[in-house]
Formats: sequence, C-alpha cells, structure tokens
Amino acid sequence: MLTATAAGFLAHALPKQALAQTAVQPPPKRTKPDEYSVTEPVSIEVNARPIAGFDTRDRARVRFGALEFRSGLVLTSRFRGFGGLSGLRLDAKGERFIAISDKGSWFTGRIAYRGKEMTGLEDVEASPLLGPDGKPITTRRGWFDSESIALDGSLVYVGLERVNRILRYDFSKGFTRALGEEVPVPSAVRNLPYNKGLEALVVVPKGHPLAGTLIAISERGLDAEGNILGFLIGGKTPGQFSVRRTDTFDISDATLLASGDVLLLERSFSWLGGVGIRIRRIALKSFAPGAVVDGPAIFSADLGYEIDNMEGIAAHVTTDGETVITMVSDDNFSMIQRNLLLQFTLVG
Repeated sequence: MLTATAAGFLAHALPKQALAQTAVQPPPKRTKPDEYSVTEPVSIEVNARPIAGFDTRDRARVRFGALEFRSGLVLTSRFRGFGGLSGLRLDAKGERFIAISDKGSWFTGRIAYRGKEMTGLEDVEASPLLGPDGKPITTRRGWFDSESIALDGSLVYVGLERVNRILRYDFSKGFTRALGEEVPVPSAVRNLPYNKGLEALVVVPKGHPLAGTLIAISERGLDAEGNILGFLIGGKTPGQFSVRRTDTFDISDATLLASGDVLLLERSFSWLGGVGIRIRRIALKSFAPGAVVDGPAIFSADLGYEIDNMEGIAAHVTTDGETVITMVSDDNFSMIQRNLLLQFTLVG
C-alpha cells in the first residue's frame, strides 16, 4: 500500500515539478467541466472506514510530537465528484464543515462522533462554486484549482491556485448558492508561478494582531533568497512577507489557533526521501510586511504513518478546552490515493 501511495504522489508531483520553475504560464484552455466537476447542488452519501491507529507499525501509539491521535477515517463515495479535498473549515463545535475540492466544488455537512472519535459524515451536499456571473467557475478558463479556504463570519474566501485569484462568498446570501466576488490582490500574487500559487488562506479575527487581515501564502512562489512568498491583504498593514523554506517543504494549508499562533501544514517529496508532512507553529505577531517568518516543527510524518496528500488543516476548541487539529487529504481522484480525515489533540 505504501508503494502504491508513493506512486500516486509521483503521478501528482511530476507534472507540477515540470512547471514549477518556469515563469508565469497561461493555464490550459478549459471551457467546460470535466467528469469530476459538480455542476449542480446534490445530496450525496459518503462512506467512512475507521483507521485503527496513526502509526502503521504500532497502532497503540498515540503521541506524535505535540499531537495526540484521536481518530481517523478513510472516506469514499459512489458520487463521481467526491474527492480532491484541498481545504477544510469547521464550526466552533467541530461538527459542521465546509470543504472545497480542487475541481471547483463545495462539500458541506456534519461530522458524526462517538465520544471523541469520528464515525462518519452526515447530511453531505456537493455543489459548484459559482462565479460573479452565477455560473460554475469551472466554465471559466482555468478557474478550477480551488486550493484554500478561510472564514470570516458569513464570509468565505477561496483561493484559486492556477490563476492566483481570490473569491469572496457571502454565505448569508444563499449559502453555497452565493455568487463569488473577486477580491483585489497585489500584482505579485498574480505573478506567482503557475501551479505553485495560492495554497493557504487565514482571516485574522478581532482581538488579535493584524485583525481584519487576510493572510495568503503560496505553495512555492519563492523570493530571491528561496523562501516562500506570502501576502497580507487588507487590514492596517498590508504587504508582502516570506516564510522560511527548509528541507524542501512546500505549503499545503494554514489555520489560526485561539492562542494567536498560526499552524502551517507542509509537505515534501523527493526521490530519496519519499513523501513527508509536517506542521510548523508560528507566532501571529511575527507576520509583518518584509518579515521572514519561521517557527518550530511540532509534528511530522512519512509513509510509515496513515497519511496521504494532506492538503487541508483546521482547528477548533472543544467544550472541555481541548484544541483539536483536523486534517484532510486530496486523493487527486486517483484509485491509488485516499481521502483521509484525521483528528489530533494539540498537547504541546
């Protein structure tokens, strides 16, 4: 299984590697949805198989760096368009969720629990992301690689990686039927490398430094020193910053803790080292125009653990005061990859 999963990463990574180091390139012509795109709202059934333990060599082990494994699910569905999960946000209880697929689709529903363990997904609906014209964004040229999501009350921000645009949806106006409104971004955002653009979004709420700012981070848009480019959009101090890049890791997603720290989900691939993921913890106050932000790795895993192409991360606080970290994987609609939903308690 590990070999097959690695092969799936290779199939996903090679086309991107071939394009990553080139200048900005126009996306391929795309005028109609493919077989995995959702064209209209529909209720779907998602099956869930529990994961016995995170460490495939020691299922009883629960502590991994600063995280303790709570539960995990392998998600499947007969619905053709289910998959490609690239971003996830949960409500304050960790139950209701909004997820996006990189095929320009919403998935909404509820996580069911038995005690602290996830048991499945319920009330799941799939629907297309709509553009300003009211049509699915997949009908527009290249507008389909929806990779990042952030919430600000009823407002939902979605980053489109390949065209390096951000859409804002007001869910008070029709929930997932709301129309997307394009958010003005710095010119440097539009010049990020093709297929290595916007990968993480975080809205900073009131009561924190940078309140009202949208933090946008690229997957592997690099500055002159080889660090990853990020942007502070809106707020009182807009500008450009960098995330120190180490050990060939790229950005997959980010989330903000109640404490005010940012968790960065990262992934890496190499022919010798294989596939890996990690989470870095960075103080929110370090984000500023011109800054190079950095922080310690609090979690890491490779294919000896129950991981796949982990692309989404979210955080919520339980009624018991526990901070729960939820991660989701993008299966790239490949038969040899999986849609995983993993939860951990932050203990360190």
